[in-house]
Amino acid sequence: MRGLTLKQLEAVRAIARHGVLNGAASAVGITPSAMTTRLKELEAICGFELFDRTSKGLQASRAGAVVLDLANQIDAAVQLAQGELSALKGVVSGSLVVGITSTAKYYAPRLIAEFASRFPKVDITLSVGNRVETIDALKRLKIDVAIMGRPPDWLNLVSEPFGEHPMIMIGPPDHPLVGQVGIEKSAIAEERFLMREEGSGTRVVFEEFFHGPVKRDTHFSIEIGSNETIKQGVMAGLGLAVISAHTVAFEVETGRLAVLDVKGLPIMRTWYVAYHAEKALLPAMKAFREFTLAEGAAHLPRLPEH
Repeated sequence: MRGLTLKQLEAVRAIARHGVLNGAASAVGITPSAMTTRLKELEAICGFELFDRTSKGLQASRAGAVVLDLANQIDAAVQLAQGELSALKGVVSGSLVVGITSTAKYYAPRLIAEFASRFPKVDITLSVGNRVETIDALKRLKIDVAIMGRPPDWLNLVSEPFGEHPMIMIGPPDHPLVGQVGIEKSAIAEERFLMREEGSGTRVVFEEFFHGPVKRDTHFSIEIGSNETIKQGVMAGLGLAVISAHTVAFEVETGRLAVLDVKGLPIMRTWYVAYHAEKALLPAMKAFREFTLAEGAAHLPRLPEH
């Protein structure tokens, strides 16, 4: 593959990402005709057409997939070299995409803000999603590093714990059980519960606590897709909820929600900083990992004594 250039590989990556020549050219900052020229030059070097025209746009052919993999590897190597050269100057720089689960959004922005103040040369992008979305982004290498609970063991991740994550039961302040000590499960058997959607980490803990899945068509549960709506529902008296203590610290402190002292709670989980094992550990990623492991626990919300 003599004569291959970084600009040609950049063209392949852009076309694969956008699926159309015009969009790829715009992203790279060249004209569509220049993009076509780069592609044809590379195809001549390889001896294969690198993209097939489909109803969904330009899709990498088998040969194109090989070249695209090469382009991604070379791009990662270039970024790694740039980061290490900057580090030799005593400056951590580069781009960093941090994914956080929806439960972590209650404290992670403060953690990231502190990191940004210490490493101002790092260009940070924040991506918030539920557990399923965050795992998918890690799998597809769309994010560099994630802050999450319970990383999946089926995905090739490097996951390291940095803090405890208590799961508690909350109710409205005027609920009859508020203030009672050592509440038995039997005492809440007929209560209505507000719970997260299937696949969320909070839903898994809820089902573990009640020993199995809960049917949605009973009076026992209402499925709600966000922690914020669950909190509002509990405050309105719609039901109780098992939820992360880190999502309700402010409401408990201000008296808008109350923690129920139920036997078997809190259930302690763990917060992790995680990244895909195939991701090159660039200096910005390395700095964020080390910062989170050292100081992440200090940024977790503190639940008032109850």
